[in-house]
Amino acid sequence: MAIQWYPGHMHKARKEIEEAMPQVDLVIEVLDARIPYSSENPMVSKLRGDKPCIKLLNKSDLADPKVTARWIEYLEREQGVKATAITTLQPGQVRSIPDICRKLVPARDKLEKDIRTMIMGIPNVGKSTIINTLAGRTIAKTGNEPAVTKRQQRINLKNGIVLSDTPGILWPKVDNEASSYRLAVTGAIKDTAMEYEDVAMFAAEYFLKAYPEEICERYKLKSLPKTDIELLEEIGRKRGALRPGGRIDLHKASELLLHEFRSGKTGLLTLETPEMAELEQEEVAKVLAEKEAIKQRKLEQENLKRSGKRHQGEKD
Repeated sequence: MAIQWYPGHMHKARKEIEEAMPQVDLVIEVLDARIPYSSENPMVSKLRGDKPCIKLLNKSDLADPKVTARWIEYLEREQGVKATAITTLQPGQVRSIPDICRKLVPARDKLEKDIRTMIMGIPNVGKSTIINTLAGRTIAKTGNEPAVTKRQQRINLKNGIVLSDTPGILWPKVDNEASSYRLAVTGAIKDTAMEYEDVAMFAAEYFLKAYPEEICERYKLKSLPKTDIELLEEIGRKRGALRPGGRIDLHKASELLLHEFRSGKTGLLTLETPEMAELEQEEVAKVLAEKEAIKQRKLEQENLKRSGKRHQGEKD
C-alpha cells in the first residue's frame, strides 16, 4: 500500500518551513510513540541540518513502555538529539519541554535571548495539544482528524521560548510499504484514504506475532488464531459484526480492531522496534538503488537510440 494523500497545503508548508529554518535555533519533532520510525518525517532531518532537535514520543500512554525505552536510547545515538516520552494526558511532562530547550541551546539562554524553536510532526500526532499545553491557552486547533493545522503561526510562550507551529506534513511518497500501513493503522492518514480490511489485516498479522496474549485477552479468545483473516473473523463473531445469513462483516470487524488499538483498549502496543526499522531501512535502500540503476539504464538506452538516429541521419 502506498500513501496517496498529500494535500496542497502540505507542499506549501514544506516550502515555508525551508525558508524559515535559518532563523530557528532548535527543532522539536513530535513522533507517535507507537511508530517512532514510521512517524519520523525524513524531510525534517534534511531541513534542520545540524540544529539540535528534541524528539517527543507522544502518546506513550498507548505504547509498549519497554519498547519506548529502547526507542529513546536508539534515537539519542544521533548527534544533537534528545528524545523523551510524553503523554498529553499528563501536562507536567509537556511543561518540562522548555527546560530541555534551554539545556540544548544554552548560549541563547545566557544572552537572555528568546530560543527560537519550530515544532513539527506528521498529522494527528498530538502536536496542537502540546502547543496549547505549553501556551496555557487554546491557540492551536485540535481534533482527531489528520491535517487540522493548515498554516504556520508564531507563539511567544513568555518564558524565553518562541514557538513556530507548522502544519502536520506527510512526505510525498513513503518508500517503505510497512510504514505506510503503520501510518494508516494509527490514524495518521484519513480513513477515507485507505482500505480498512487491507490495513486491519496488516495490523492483525503483527498483533498475532508480537502481542498474542493481549489479543486473546481483549477478544476473549480460547486459542490464538493462526492467520490475520481468522482473527478478524473471530472478532466479527465475538462482537456480532455479521451480515445477513450469518456471514462475517469484515469491514466492521476491521473497524473494531483498528479503533480499539487507537484508543488503547487492546493494550499498550507498539508497531515497530529499532531492530525492525534498521532492517527495513536497508531493504528500502536496496530497492531505491535498484530503481535508480534501472532508470539510469533506460536513460543510457534512450541516449544510444538518439545517437544512432543522428548518425543515421548524417549518413543519409
